[in-house]
Amino acid sequence: MTKKKAARNNANIPVISKETGSARVYSELRHNILNMSLPPSYPLDEVSLSHHFNLSRSPIREALVRLASEGLVLTLPNRSTIVAPLDFRSVPEYLDALDLLQRATHRSAAVCRSEEELKEIEESERSFRRAAQESDESGEWLAILEGNYNFHMAIARAGRNQYLAAFYKRVLEEGRRMLYFHNVFLSKSLGATADRLSRGHAEIVEAIRDRDADRAEQLACEHTSQLKGNFLEYLEQSVTSKVKIVMA
Repeated sequence: MTKKKAARNNANIPVISKETGSARVYSELRHNILNMSLPPSYPLDEVSLSHHFNLSRSPIREALVRLASEGLVLTLPNRSTIVAPLDFRSVPEYLDALDLLQRATHRSAAVCRSEEELKEIEESERSFRRAAQESDESGEWLAILEGNYNFHMAIARAGRNQYLAAFYKRVLEEGRRMLYFHNVFLSKSLGATADRLSRGHAEIVEAIRDRDADRAEQLACEHTSQLKGNFLEYLEQSVTSKVKIVMA
């Protein structure tokens, strides 16, 4: 068989990529971690997961490495893997870091953004509002978590500082499960609506559109302060009493 014939024949053979299996494992585990179906400190055994997904351990391991890079799983010294614990004692430090990075990235975006980047921010704000409506109606909070992350990262990219954006990305990723508790609290305890969940984002977009750096920074700070107040109230009401949390 000539090389040309072999190439034509091979073109008709579907290529089953190992990444396809790894991506499926990553997507399902990530979904279950973020919605607390897999609670903090839950063990993730590669053998059990390979049986569950009907895959070899290699794509399982690849998915776990990817989840670890997002701070969602933790590999222990004995090389076993667990869902990353949540240490609520670190919440004040987390919120301080979030406040500083959010103010810096949003201020920078107001100064540096291009018209194309502004359009991306505006579209991400509209997507967030749709996600908030979806979450409000369904009680499923992953859509709003993703919408919030995408909105703020669009702003961070428009700030044109790769280091600030990278640090901010890490903080947002590590805070996703905290935001899950926060949104459940707002909905169940305060009767939050889609409008309340979306509050503040439109004003931030307006400040960035107007290139008002002081206003963008102020709104970013207020955004974090509101989160802090709601989260502390949430902790005081012990909403987490039904969730098993292992302190790190």
